[in-house]
Amino acid sequence: MSASAPASPPPVRVLLVEDDELMRRSFAVALERYGYRVATAADGLAGLELFRDEGFDLLVLDVMLPGLDGIGLCRRVRETSLVPVLMMSARGDGLDVVAGLEAGADDYVVKPVDTYVLVARIRSLLRRATYAPAPAAAPAADTEPSPSGEDLLVFGDLTIDTGGLEVSVSGHPVALTPTELKLLLEFAAHPGLVLERHTLLRNVWEYGWDGDSRVVDLCVQRLRRKLGRDRIETVRGFGYKLRR
Repeated sequence: MSASAPASPPPVRVLLVEDDELMRRSFAVALERYGYRVATAADGLAGLELFRDEGFDLLVLDVMLPGLDGIGLCRRVRETSLVPVLMMSARGDGLDVVAGLEAGADDYVVKPVDTYVLVARIRSLLRRATYAPAPAAAPAADTEPSPSGEDLLVFGDLTIDTGGLEVSVSGHPVALTPTELKLLLEFAAHPGLVLERHTLLRNVWEYGWDGDSRVVDLCVQRLRRKLGRDRIETVRGFGYKLRR
């Protein structure tokens, strides 16, 4: 009797909220060709209702939406969920970018956007959502084994369980989005060392080219609000470092 083939993983569920009908259909068809299951909504309130009624692995939100705009929708989502969020902006002046990232989005693209770029950003976000750090050859000097056998990284009142991917401050759990967690793990892998923005863009956001460093700055700001403002230090003209 032959062994049965392993079950295929369920398709990734994407919620696309875009008010332009032609663009909404075009993006949905393109994403479905790549194997994603796509649900769509034409306005923010309908998108919020869909999000609450069904489970999604990733959200793609246009900024300019009727009723409830994409930034407001992202804020509502972040009240209850750490699901990866990609914002789409038709403006390149930075206003939408900053507002969307401050609302909790993980990344953004500027329309018009090529389908290949959109899929690449989605894949990067999904990799962060399932990220697991590679096991270290030997524990660092400031790590200690946890009761579960995984390593704990301890920086003052900040504790990072790299096996369970859990973070706490003064013993209190801290909820981080996948992007925030991967950024923190990147800092924790190089404590006390200055990491330049372009290095963080490459290692965390997986940009193969010079991306917009505002995504780094605003994600650092979000981390500071959750971990304490003094935990990540700005080194002007260079980047950031995690204080030991």
